[in-house]
Amino acid sequence: MTQYLSADQILSADDLAFEDVEVPEWGGTVRVREMPGTERDKFESQFVGKDGASVRMEGLEGFRARLAAATIVDENGKQQFRSAAEAKRLGEKSAAALQRVCDVAMRLSKMDEADVKELAGN
Repeated sequence: MTQYLSADQILSADDLAFEDVEVPEWGGTVRVREMPGTERDKFESQFVGKDGASVRMEGLEGFRARLAAATIVDENGKQQFRSAAEAKRLGEKSAAALQRVCDVAMRLSKMDEADVKELAGN
């Protein structure tokens, strides 16, 4: 017989995956965490207008930095980059390093190329 989970069981589940990523360009390791549902919604809303159209004519400017900023956490799961200014500064770092972090963030958060194209309005 199937046992269904209660709301308390669901809400108390530790269900956010994380992965430690070696970033030699930065001289060490960062922890990348899967985005919770509300954070992913907030992240995606930065690129999509109310009518569903892409907000930015130039596409996904700042996507990698914003995704890395949204998913790099400390050992306790607390975001390391919380402000738009910090995300912008992160965007000035190595593209290779950012891509490495973003590849893991996208995999953990179940984002794929189709999701990114949809955000870009393609």
